[in-house]
Amino acid sequence: MAKYKRRIKLIQPRLQLKLTGWFLSVTVIGLLLQYMLFGYFLTQLALQLPGQGAYLVAQADGVLMKALGLSFLLVLPLTLAVGILVTFRVAGPVYRFEQHLESIARGEDPGTCRIRKGDELTELCARINAAVETLRTAGHGTGVAAAHGNDAAEGQPSAALPQRDSAHTRGLA
Repeated sequence: MAKYKRRIKLIQPRLQLKLTGWFLSVTVIGLLLQYMLFGYFLTQLALQLPGQGAYLVAQADGVLMKALGLSFLLVLPLTLAVGILVTFRVAGPVYRFEQHLESIARGEDPGTCRIRKGDELTELCARINAAVETLRTAGHGTGVAAAHGNDAAEGQPSAALPQRDSAHTRGLA
């Protein structure tokens, strides 16, 4: 079991609902396609029946609409739930990365970026950690001084990170 359990499943509602909306759209298109294909094949079969084919074609539309409605009632909530749970494994790490990087931008040393076991984007987490470690070692120090790009030994700005007031950082803002 995970050491830290997120209780809120919509950690980033905008991202998660947008992705889940795409899942729902694909599901709706699939159900409508299924309805049309089943109706077509049922009609073709009814035309081959001797005698009662016209009655079957007349009844088929109502039966197919009931099946489509039941499919929507069962499949769409299931797709919504699965979509939120699946996007939760991506949105949670994205939220964690944002918090970690905001902490670094404030000049804090948040330590190593960690995400929960089973979450996606573990490679990105490792790359964030490698980039921060490179900046720390390039600053010849640890902690906040290295994160700001100040060389503690000489009191001079380091090339590891641009200063907050530099032209480079103003261009990024």
